[in-house]
Amino acid sequence: METFGTNAALITAVLMNYFNGIYNGDITTLKSAFHPKAIVAGDINGQPYFKTVDEYLEGVKNRKSPKELGEDFKMKILSLEIINNTAIAKVQVPIFDYNYYDQLSFVIVDGKWIIINKLLTNVN
Repeated sequence: METFGTNAALITAVLMNYFNGIYNGDITTLKSAFHPKAIVAGDINGQPYFKTVDEYLEGVKNRKSPKELGEDFKMKILSLEIINNTAIAKVQVPIFDYNYYDQLSFVIVDGKWIIINKLLTNVN
C-alpha cells in the first residue's frame, strides 16, 4: 500500500499538469489530468456552470491562455485529503478577472490518480 507522502506526490504531479494546462492553454497536458467521463460543475458569479470535460477543454482551447495574456502564475494547492483510493484537492486558480476555487475529486484508475470531478466557484 502506498504511503500518504507517495500518494500526495503523485496527486501533486497531476495537479501540476492541471495548473500548467490551464496556464499555458495546453489542452493535451490538461486533458491528461482528467478521466474522459469527468464532469465540471459549479457556479461562476452565481450562474450555474455544468459541462462535460470535453466541453470544458474546448472552451480552454478557444481562449487566450493566462500565459499569452502575460498573467503571473498564481495557482496553488490549498489542501489535500486522501482516503484509500480516493482524494479531494482544494485549489485556488486566480486567472483572468476571476478568483476560482476548485474542489477536485480523484480516484485511482488503472494504477494512476486522475480527476473525476471538478467543482468550481468564483470568489469575489
